[in-house]
Amino acid sequence: MNFRTNIQLTKEHNQIDYNSRLLLIGSCFSENIYQKLDYYKFQTSSNPLGILFNPIAIENLLTNAINETEFTKKNIFNLNERWHCFDAHSDISAISEEEILQNLNTAITSTNKQLKNASHLIITLGTARIYRHIESDTIVGNCHKVPQKKFLQELLSVEEIIDSLEKIITLVKAENPLINIIFTVSPVRHLKDGFVENTVSKAHLISAINTIVEPRNNTYYFPSYEIMMDDLRDYRFYNKDMVHPNELAINYIWEQFKTVWINEKSTSVMNEVETIQKGLAHKPFNESSKQHQLFLKKLQQKISQIKEKRNISF
Repeated sequence: MNFRTNIQLTKEHNQIDYNSRLLLIGSCFSENIYQKLDYYKFQTSSNPLGILFNPIAIENLLTNAINETEFTKKNIFNLNERWHCFDAHSDISAISEEEILQNLNTAITSTNKQLKNASHLIITLGTARIYRHIESDTIVGNCHKVPQKKFLQELLSVEEIIDSLEKIITLVKAENPLINIIFTVSPVRHLKDGFVENTVSKAHLISAINTIVEPRNNTYYFPSYEIMMDDLRDYRFYNKDMVHPNELAINYIWEQFKTVWINEKSTSVMNEVETIQKGLAHKPFNESSKQHQLFLKKLQQKISQIKEKRNISF
């Protein structure tokens, strides 16, 4: 008897290999996929302004990057002895004005270059619910624990999300016509908004993405949310908070992503990289033993060979 409804996925065109240049932007789940790609030493970067959850925040980042918009003092504010920016995650925040502006503008410059050279842009949308800062009448990427009375919470309509995603595609492809854009919806549930509210939010995101993706235009959808909700479908695949996927679930979704998006010719290289990674993580009982020194010598030889042959550095 089968107790699972295993999702059946097929390979996409324009797959990822070790020559691909990847940029991942979006919710915390995009970080999970980034960490896997980074572990296997693909050419990848993630969330230059930190984690962003809603499509408008992601659109703002990409617009600012493409237009090389410079952040100034008018874009930052001080709270709890740190400087913040509503367009960025708290990871970018700093203790001085100079430091945060440097962080923001460095991220914009690097993102501009990455977008021009990227082969794949992976965008993970987390929620259709946004916070509008009342005083400035702008949609923020992060509230930075500013009192909630300073914001209005809104639900983006499907039409508003479609408009935002179409702007993203147009902007990015104007800079890089051959780029492949992969959309996915985070399997992390935003239950602080409410169970029904979370379902409506995810439905708006999925409906909008379904409207705009077109493989002939190199825009795609990867069903992270559906894999979690319909394939795994069990609380044993969640962390203790019962909201975030646990390591087992992340690994499973990653394996599905590999099946769809990683070129089979890269598998042997990934196996080589994994062998080295496990070697680097190995903790010997006796670091000075001859056996361990021989192990390190062989490991260094493998690192040198893969660097020379594949241009992969550790």
